[in-house]
Amino acid sequence: MTALERRSSVSLALIFALRMLGLFLVLPVFAIEARHYPGGDDPALVGLAMGMYGLTQACLQLPLGMASDRFGRKRIIVLGLLVFAVGSFLAAWADSLMGLLCGRAFQGAGAVSAAVTALLADQTRDVVRTKAMALIGGSIALMFALALVAAPLLAAQIGLGGLFALTGALALAGVAVVLWWVPPEPALHTEAPRGRLADVLRHPDLLRLNLGVFALHTVQMAMWVAVPALLVQAGLDKALHWQVYLPAVLVSFLFLGGLFALERRGHLRAALLGAIALILLVQLGLGWVAASAPMPSLWALGALLLVFFCGFNALEASQPSLVSRMAPAQTRGAALGVYNTLQSLGLFAGGALGGALLKGGGAVWLFAATAVLTLLWLLWSWPLRPVARG
Repeated sequence: MTALERRSSVSLALIFALRMLGLFLVLPVFAIEARHYPGGDDPALVGLAMGMYGLTQACLQLPLGMASDRFGRKRIIVLGLLVFAVGSFLAAWADSLMGLLCGRAFQGAGAVSAAVTALLADQTRDVVRTKAMALIGGSIALMFALALVAAPLLAAQIGLGGLFALTGALALAGVAVVLWWVPPEPALHTEAPRGRLADVLRHPDLLRLNLGVFALHTVQMAMWVAVPALLVQAGLDKALHWQVYLPAVLVSFLFLGGLFALERRGHLRAALLGAIALILLVQLGLGWVAASAPMPSLWALGALLLVFFCGFNALEASQPSLVSRMAPAQTRGAALGVYNTLQSLGLFAGGALGGALLKGGGAVWLFAATAVLTLLWLLWSWPLRPVARG
């Protein structure tokens, strides 16, 4: 990478990290802490308040991605982070579950993922873009692991309202990063001819990638509905789950070098399909572990989570990179907007699917369903022909 590419990659990964850390800090304790609010005795309303972020984000990823094509990436990123901060402070000041729900809806309205990834694509060459996207994916995974460690400790000290206030402060720190560290954006959006959204929606390989990210995040969210309970059944107290998550995340980063090597040799399609196959094997393995309850193997769970994060990190790095290459520069924000919309819908669908399957048939049925979905995803992605690096 050039110095400018390194600065862009690190600064934009930091924006993702600051935003996602705030979100992840809330998730492990939300359902428990929300019971203390008026209306918190309704599980359906609690679930709606949790999921409302993903729903409003899914609705606005595409419009804000298209707006970044027209008005500039940095303007939209700053606007989105400010809206996200307002939602966080609304949730911090809420005195009822409905107040929390409104705050979560405002948080989701600050949907900047498409604009951030489009700006990163604008500022990096094809030859290093997968590495740049991997920095963003790695920052998200690290924030997830850090939140699992810190959330229970912070919630005991400052409560759920304090966590939301901290989330708002982190979003404002992200605004400062955009204004004073992120390099100036290229003058692409006013000089290039306007692209058409229809071209993005009709592109067969973009469609494969969009449905792929939906499947990935549906499977991921559904997994986390059941995995914590399996770890408890294996004898690991819920306060110590980070001892499994954190090593799995950190060790999985070592395998990204293999992805970069395969990409340099022109084998990115094989790497992508192999990563999907790893996700499939993990779902089958988790189903086998769940069937061995009431005493599943902790070592088996740790190994499966390591394999999952290897596949997940590879896909999080390669798929948005491919979207940015396949889409023309004048529709890059729109293409990544569609991609991030499907990602958000996957998070929403995974939570709903996982909860329903776990309630109706147990963990074995849940992982059977995620395995079937991953197999269909693998078959759907098989004809994919990634474009070569420029």
